Amino acid sequence: MNKLHTLDYITIIIYMVLMSGIGIFLGRYVKNIGDYFKGGSGISWLAGGISNFMTKFSSFVFVAYAGIAYSDGLVAITLIWSTIFPSILAVFVYAKLWKRAGIISPVEYLETRFNAPIRQIFSWSGVLLKVLDDMLKLYSIGIFVTAASGIPFETAVIFCGLVVAIYTVIGGFWAVIVTDVVQFVILFFSTLILVPLAYHAAGGIAHMQEVIPDNMQFLNGKKGTPFFVFVYYILIIIKYNGNWTFIQRFYSAKTEEDGKKIGWLSAGLFLVFPVIFLFPAVAARVILPELENPEMAYVALCLKLLPEGIMGLMLSAMFAATMSVLSAEYNVTASVLTRDIYQRLFRKHASPKETLWVARLMTLAVGLVVTFGALYVGQFGGAFKANQYLTGIFSIPMIIPVIMGIVFWRPQPWGAIATLVIGIATGIALNLNTQISWEMATFIEIVVCITVFLGSGLVLSRDREYNVRVVEFFKKLAKPAPKVSDVDESPVMTGLMMLYAFAFLVTGTMFIFMGVPSAGNLSGRLAIGSGIICLGAAAVFYRRGSGKSVR
Repeated sequence: MNKLHTLDYITIIIYMVLMSGIGIFLGRYVKNIGDYFKGGSGISWLAGGISNFMTKFSSFVFVAYAGIAYSDGLVAITLIWSTIFPSILAVFVYAKLWKRAGIISPVEYLETRFNAPIRQIFSWSGVLLKVLDDMLKLYSIGIFVTAASGIPFETAVIFCGLVVAIYTVIGGFWAVIVTDVVQFVILFFSTLILVPLAYHAAGGIAHMQEVIPDNMQFLNGKKGTPFFVFVYYILIIIKYNGNWTFIQRFYSAKTEEDGKKIGWLSAGLFLVFPVIFLFPAVAARVILPELENPEMAYVALCLKLLPEGIMGLMLSAMFAATMSVLSAEYNVTASVLTRDIYQRLFRKHASPKETLWVARLMTLAVGLVVTFGALYVGQFGGAFKANQYLTGIFSIPMIIPVIMGIVFWRPQPWGAIATLVIGIATGIALNLNTQISWEMATFIEIVVCITVFLGSGLVLSRDREYNVRVVEFFKKLAKPAPKVSDVDESPVMTGLMMLYAFAFLVTGTMFIFMGVPSAGNLSGRLAIGSGIICLGAAAVFYRRGSGKSVR
């Protein structure tokens, strides 16, 4: 199997320098933790929607889901389509509630809704879960890079992890949003180059249906049974709506309407792009039928079909996917560590300058812990299996009180604690029983957690202070959120437009430069075409930033 060449390494280096440069540049606009953790509530719906999509579309998709696509076919798309429904639910329920809550961290409201101890319990446990989840994502990109380049796994993980930490530490939420948009473009065009190559190499859809008929069905294999799909969809709806980065996009939106647009755009992207991204992995079963490790389907196919330089673009896209997720996770996890733990427990009256420095140190700490923890994920049975059990056992009881507590006023504080304790105990007990399938264990755990939490509201509290606080909180949620000042004409927006222009200029030039040596092939022509589109986008952003266009 081919390995990377000089042009590929040049592409990766340019990409890494670009991402780091964006973070360093945006650091000048971060004046306080409101800027650092929510972009001053000035995030547009377009950038927010793309960012929301990218923070869920890590290289985990290209490792774990690609493995499913190779083994069982189109059912991988069926499973990943589960991500559509959390966004739609957010449009009608959660987008306005998170904006109206007026928070800087996703668990901050728990003290008002329940009490201070619950805020701390869910802050500490949530940080632990986030760190473990991020280790899985970084592990995935390490696997991909090692298979593609021969670079030692440890080196790949440490290098990628530290680059993400650096630009997130400096640029905060602005860096997360801007790099997400740029990385989305790199990911989209890189994958779009691979799709027609895979299509032709596999002999077209008709030949694929002839060779792998079962894999061309949307319900196939053990993960394609109706009950597994049903439980998986319910699990993802719960997990995504309780995901801190998902919540962060909505309370960082300019307005409630922008929040709803973020939801709709996210749903649209989750509907369309999984088909594009996972088709090559399905085709790989025909092109590379003897592949030993299904999770290596994507990297093996790329190395077989992509010429020198273009492979570097694809690997950069893999970096882009995972770095988008990790940067967002580092930022939102640091917001909880800073706002809900440090500032709430240790330094209630810390100055804005102090909290900003603490925020950056917390981001760096999260990045370092995730980076070194990812080195040991392989001992837990692979990316999809580890994520499956981590989510099934721990995420459900941690998330249900958060996402249901902001909707229903009757459940009591003890119900949140009972849900956490009973839920985790139930999940562990069920998953230790080898006679019970994962989907059945997860379904029972979901039912138990919801029952315990909602059941706690059958008898209302006699604590008058608590009742008054909850009533006032839900009155606040019933009123539209105040509008933030328009920042379109501010120096921040001007700087962002010029930064986008520069980023797209570099990206477009990179696509063209890497495509020229392969201009005689379809892959080269597609790369050059992608580069020209990026240069056009750069011109548009430049005109907006320089004030030469009419808004």
